[in-house]
Parts: sequence; C-alpha cells; structure tokens
Amino acid sequence: MAETKTQIKSSLIDKVGMDAPLALDETTESAWIDVIQKMDKVYADLVHYQVELEQKNAELEEAQQFIRSVLESMTEVLIVCDIQGRILQVNQALEDLTGKPESELLGRPFNELFGLDSQPLVEQFAEKLGNDAIVDCEVNLVTLEGEAMPLAMNCSSRYDVKGRLMGMVLMGRPVGELRRAYEDLNKTHSELKQTQEQLVHSEKMASLGRLVAGVAHELNNPISVVFGNMHALKRYGERINQYIADVGAHIDPTLQQGLREKYRIDRIESDMGPLIEGTMEGAERISKIVLDLRRYSGVQKEKPEPFELKQVVLTATEWVIKAAREKPEVDYDLPHNCEITGRQGQVHQILINLIQNALDVMEGHQPMRLSIACGRDGNDAWIRVQDNGPGIAEGDMNKLFDPFFTTKDVGKGTGLGLYISYGLARDMGGNLSAENVPVGGAAFTLRLPLNGEHDG
Repeated sequence: MAETKTQIKSSLIDKVGMDAPLALDETTESAWIDVIQKMDKVYADLVHYQVELEQKNAELEEAQQFIRSVLESMTEVLIVCDIQGRILQVNQALEDLTGKPESELLGRPFNELFGLDSQPLVEQFAEKLGNDAIVDCEVNLVTLEGEAMPLAMNCSSRYDVKGRLMGMVLMGRPVGELRRAYEDLNKTHSELKQTQEQLVHSEKMASLGRLVAGVAHELNNPISVVFGNMHALKRYGERINQYIADVGAHIDPTLQQGLREKYRIDRIESDMGPLIEGTMEGAERISKIVLDLRRYSGVQKEKPEPFELKQVVLTATEWVIKAAREKPEVDYDLPHNCEITGRQGQVHQILINLIQNALDVMEGHQPMRLSIACGRDGNDAWIRVQDNGPGIAEGDMNKLFDPFFTTKDVGKGTGLGLYISYGLARDMGGNLSAENVPVGGAAFTLRLPLNGEHDG
C-alpha cells in the first residue's frame, strides 16, 4: 500500500473529525491500518470479479448471437415449448410461414399453429414427453395465407443440466421439399437405369450386327452352290427334252405315246421349266436378302451404287408392317422411276427407323394411317413419312435427334433410332428433318443428293 503510516494517521484524523483526540496510540493505529488493508483487498477482489463477470457476459452474448444466427438460417421450422406446451422460442422460418413475429407467439399454446385435421396428432406430442421421440409425423401448419402447409415434424423431449424434464422441441421440414428431393432422386435413378438399358441394348445390337454379318457370309456359299446347280439343271433339262424329242421321232408313234403316258413325260416337261425357274427365283430372293443383311448389319462400309428409290421404300415398309401387331393403312405416292446413287442399305435402315417410329406413336390410335411419298427436287431426292398420331410436343422438337432422347416408357425405346438415322443421313450428304402437319400427326423428310458421292 502506497500510503505511509503518517499519511494513514492524517487520513484517519480527517475521517474521525476535529473532536477526536489528536493523538492515537499504536494499537488503534494498527487496527485502522488492518481495516484499510482488508477494504483494499475486498475492493481488488470486486474489481477482479467484475472483469470476469464482464468477460462471461460477453461470451454469453456471443453464444446467444451464434445460436440466434443458426436458428435464423435454418430452413426447418423450430418450436421450443415448456411442459404445458406453451411456446418459449421459435425461429425465423416459422415466423416467415405464419407471418407472426416471435413476440406474438411466445407464451401461446403450440397446437394453435396447426390445422384442425392435425390436432389429434399434435395432442400426442405432449403425451410422448419423456418417452420415445416422434419422427416424421406429417402435420399441417397454418400459413400466413390461411392455407395448410404439410410438415414432416419431429418431436423430442427437452431436459435441463440436472436431467429434469423441461418441455419439448419440435422441428419440421416442408413435405414439398422432401417430395421434390425424392422426385429428383427418383428421376435421376430412372435416367441412370434407362441409360444403362440403352447401353446394354446398343451392345446387343452391335453383337447382333456381327452375328447377322457372319450368318450372311456363311449363307453365301450354299446359295452359290444352289445357283450353280440350278443353272446346270436348266441346261440339262433343255438337252434331255431335246433328246426325248429326237428319240421319239425314230420309234413307233403308238409305242412313243404309251411310253410318254407310262412315265408321265408330258407332265415332267411342263413342270420342269416352272420348277427350275421357281427355284432360281427363290435362290435369287435369298441372295438379295443375304446381301441386304450384310448391308444393314453395319459391319462393312457400303459403297455408293445406283438403286431405285421406290423399291427400297416398298421393301422397308413391308418389313416393318409384317412384324407390326397393328397394321396401319398405307397410302403411297411413289414415282415409277426415281433412281439415285447412294448407299442403299443405309437408306433402307433410315426408312425402317422412321416407319417403326411412326407405328409406335400411332399405337392405340384408330384409324392408323401412314402416308409415304418420294420424288425429286432439283439435285436432291426426298422421302416423306407422315403419320396421323399425336404429333411432336413443342418442347421436344429441338431434342428429337439427340442420343437417348425418347418419349416412350422405360424399356420400350432406346432413344437411338432417330439419332442414328440423322447421322446416316448426314454421312450421305443429306438431311433429316421433322415437323407437325396441320391435319394432325408428324412428318419426317429425308433428303439425299441424287449423285451420292459423299464420303461421310
């Protein structure tokens, strides 16, 4: 202590007044010094406690501000209640939904926030105090507009530091957000599953193409044998007929007639030509089918060759309609002569995709009507495939030729048909376009150069 005994003595004299004795004995002086020292210590302790209290208050205010900021940033609804169900605290999310400030909500029964149809469930919250928590119970919160907003509500008991039951805490998330999240997840899962199926389908188609190419190659050898044998039989038949005629000229007519009747030579001669011609025609058709299979397998690169467009249109249409469960009415508008130079197999594949797509969109629509036309326009040839289905949605028009885009159910379409067709058309120097027609339905137009020397 900075004061000396003399100073303390002087101070004490001032405190006790002028009527006090001017002299103090040593005992009294020492007692006063002890009192002052103790007072000084008490004051120092008070200052120390005051500093600690201010620090604790600052920390408490900081903690409260942190908790408040967390509560205000929460998108979930928070309601804190006492044992009687009176509201003690809410967050900003609840204030925004109800349009009522916290000051107006404090002290009110929490069940007033919910609709009448939710009251039986809300009453169970208080009954569950101290027991198991309630999880994902759907209740309707009355919003600012007076509408009912479904919430997925959780209710749990609240205890103090000594473990005594103090009330409950309610937390709820708007069900709409959960449903949207679930729908997004389900959509993503469906798209992933569809993409997986499409990739598997693409691999199957590639494997099928290799298999078809192999089978077509193996069929070529026996077909060549059939062709050779039938040409030889045709020549042999002609010689045998001539031999029989020559022999008959040198024997008795009666005997000749008897032998001809006995061995049915007349019938054999009349059947020989049609049998050989029919077999030759069948072999030629098989040979053409094998050639088409090799073209359509996509394994080998087809060279541009002249071909009649009308015949390709008729063949492609026949292939698809024969395999269709529901047969449409087909209106043709095809010129007698429309020859172009190009890759016949690729044009055939595009037409099959377009016709099959038209039948798919017309499924269940009666009557099913398909219109197919082709012709020339300057240096181009065009083919138009039109259906009388529902047409193309405006939002889908720009996505028609995207890979894996389909409006069909999962498993019913790969979303690759139009994409592949568009790519093949561009490879041949042409174009594939789509439009809705005024009378109803959609039309796809394939345009190709008459002299298809494009390398792709």
